[in-house]
Amino acid sequence: MNWIILIIAGLCEVAFASCLGKAKQTTGTEMYLWYTGFFITMTLSMVLLIKAIQTLPIGTAYAVWTGIGAVGTVLIGILVFKDPTNFWRLFFMSTLIISVIGLKFVSE
Repeated sequence: MNWIILIIAGLCEVAFASCLGKAKQTTGTEMYLWYTGFFITMTLSMVLLIKAIQTLPIGTAYAVWTGIGAVGTVLIGILVFKDPTNFWRLFFMSTLIISVIGLKFVSE
């Protein structure tokens, strides 16, 4: 169950990074709504991470959490914010995914 909580925490990390990106693109009330989304998803991400590390090794949990956040944020950047895509970017993102999966399998 804590692995599921950790995955949700990582997805919340993607959400808070995405909210920052959208806030940067907007002004006025809409910008403040995106910042509100940022603070809510950041808080939720941290609370879920704290819950997950109650039973998971801290090093593995943190690496998985940041890995999900990093890969998810890169994907959102490519799909939503039109960030550049090239072979090396996709290659290193793939190695990150493989590393996170490997950490999960060697933990406990």
